Amino acid sequence: MYKSFEEMPVWQKAMDLAVSIFKLTEKLPRKEDYGLTSQIRRSSLSVPGNISEGFGRKHTKDKLNFYYDSRGSLAETKNHLIYGHHVGYFTKTTFEENSKQIEEVWKELNSLINSLFKKV
Repeated sequence: MYKSFEEMPVWQKAMDLAVSIFKLTEKLPRKEDYGLTSQIRRSSLSVPGNISEGFGRKHTKDKLNFYYDSRGSLAETKNHLIYGHHVGYFTKTTFEENSKQIEEVWKELNSLINSLFKKV
């Protein structure tokens, strides 16, 4: 059992993803500041944010709700990443690297959700 959310590998990977997305979006055009830049940063940061909030909840159902929200934000982040790639903002390599991070977090979140779901 973890003493804090910072010890959770899924939170660590989610935070790494949020940092990667932040760095990736620093190069976006200024015209995207209130569009793609804001959207993808917000959704990517919501992933570790919801994991940490779920960790702080006592009841399993509450934890699950936040982990589901985290997974939803992860899907939103992937959507924005795909869009950025399609419009030419992100190279194929950058897109693939970030997609791989998303897949890893997705798998770990699903494992966490499945393990808790069995307790409900």
